[in-house]
Amino acid sequence: MADDHAFRLSDVSLDESIGRSTPDVEHERAVAIFDLIEENSFAPVGHEGGPYKLKLSLVDSKLVFTVTLENDDAVATHILSLTPFRRIVKDYFMICESYYEAIRSSTPSQIEAIDMGRRGVHNEGSQTLMDRLAGKITIDFSTARRLFTLVCVLHWRG
Repeated sequence: MADDHAFRLSDVSLDESIGRSTPDVEHERAVAIFDLIEENSFAPVGHEGGPYKLKLSLVDSKLVFTVTLENDDAVATHILSLTPFRRIVKDYFMICESYYEAIRSSTPSQIEAIDMGRRGVHNEGSQTLMDRLAGKITIDFSTARRLFTLVCVLHWRG
């Protein structure tokens, strides 16, 4: 990519019609969006450059990526089936619940073991997201990790 500044997200939003979730989930959402905007690599295939704005939403049980320029000119809309994510997201939710519970009552070594499992499932989801976006949007693994967190937040609320 010739100009890394052109191939990045400057704004990320989630479909607010879904509503809010638990404080833990809302914290994950806020941190993921902050980290994503601070550092990302995002290049819609065939587009000359941004920076870009991204809106993530769920429509008819599908994940919708709506990409625009900063001036709101349309760039692309990509609709992904959630089917490849269902098992991963379900596993991630279960392990996150265990993790949040462990933080309140377990030993540091137990928390660390659960967190390692949580990171492993999160990495699997991130790779799945990269694979599903291949040929549509080029992202690096760190960007995929943060986006996968947002997919989970959407899924949790939806």
